[in-house]
Amino acid sequence: MATVQLEQLRKVYDRNVVAVHGATFTVEDGEFVVLVGPSGCGKSTLLRMIAGLETITSGSLYIDGEYVNDVPPKDRDIAMVFQNYALYPHMTVYQNMAFGLQLRKFPKHEIEQRVRRAADILGIQGILDRKPGQLSGGQRQRVAVGRAIVRNPRVFLFDEPLSNLDAKLRVQTRTEISKLHRQLGATMVYVTHDQVEAMTMGSRIVVLKEGHVQQIDTPLRLYDHPANRFVAGFIGSPAMNFIEGTIVRNGSLLFRAADGAIAVPLTEKQSQYLGDHVGKGVTLGIRPEHIYPAVDGSDSDSAVVEDTFTLDVVEPMGNEIILYASKQGSSVVARIKPQSLPEPGGPINLRFEVSKMHFFDATTEESLAPTDVRTPVL
Repeated sequence: MATVQLEQLRKVYDRNVVAVHGATFTVEDGEFVVLVGPSGCGKSTLLRMIAGLETITSGSLYIDGEYVNDVPPKDRDIAMVFQNYALYPHMTVYQNMAFGLQLRKFPKHEIEQRVRRAADILGIQGILDRKPGQLSGGQRQRVAVGRAIVRNPRVFLFDEPLSNLDAKLRVQTRTEISKLHRQLGATMVYVTHDQVEAMTMGSRIVVLKEGHVQQIDTPLRLYDHPANRFVAGFIGSPAMNFIEGTIVRNGSLLFRAADGAIAVPLTEKQSQYLGDHVGKGVTLGIRPEHIYPAVDGSDSDSAVVEDTFTLDVVEPMGNEIILYASKQGSSVVARIKPQSLPEPGGPINLRFEVSKMHFFDATTEESLAPTDVRTPVL
């Protein structure tokens, strides 16, 4: 397999439309890296530059140490799986998988061996004689992946390959791709807008926004130590709660919501890094699982602050409940275990785990936590 190294990779289209602003990171040999972000963030453009399907405006791209900016796609020894499977409808599954090898003049016995091996890995041995029109969406996706596997490339690239599948099949297929990565030990770069896919599949995740790399890290570090408000809000479902406010000193340091809805006494650790922000605007962030009803009975080892909100909506999910509550101008979402709750429209006492709170600069939106905690892993 191979490493993929990007150094200040930049893509500018006509009329000075900048799709990617100087992306720099390395995909290590055998690593599974996911590029994630909302539509238009530049993730597919970045993948297509690695593939050679988009020209690089500036910066350098290396595959296994080789400078490949001007190397044609066919000579980069990469295989790409697209959102549109692009199978030849008049060919059988076997022929679709073998076609690329035939164009490269591989011997028949080697083509046979590679196709059969890929079919075994993907569990599609029984459909090799069928044509794409006779296959389900999941089967067509496996064939598209198989067509990439037979090439035995240095790097696999996936461009939102599960977007055309239904929810249940997406879960099944992403599991299969993760297993495939472990089996092949291959270097893979995977593009998705779905943060659940990113969190469950990637060894590391590159979060993009408007062509800028926001943070590069492991899934758990992204979740626990987001570098800025965008990453904090994008990673996690339901999304992190945000409350605008100010750091004030009243003997000790407090966070006070701008609308006066809540006041939170800070922990000693939080006071250390927020001491310089007294009187300044900050944004408090807290994940839904760190908010729970006072009637919950599940005590936390960390300090909690309790306040009364109005219960707006309750969404029973079977294994959990998502509840929406508000107080004055502040709204919060909580994820709790199944339990009895007041009727919507009535009051509910909610506890917030103070030590789990994040704080972001109101202007720059950067995390105010110590840099040694949230430094991206490049």
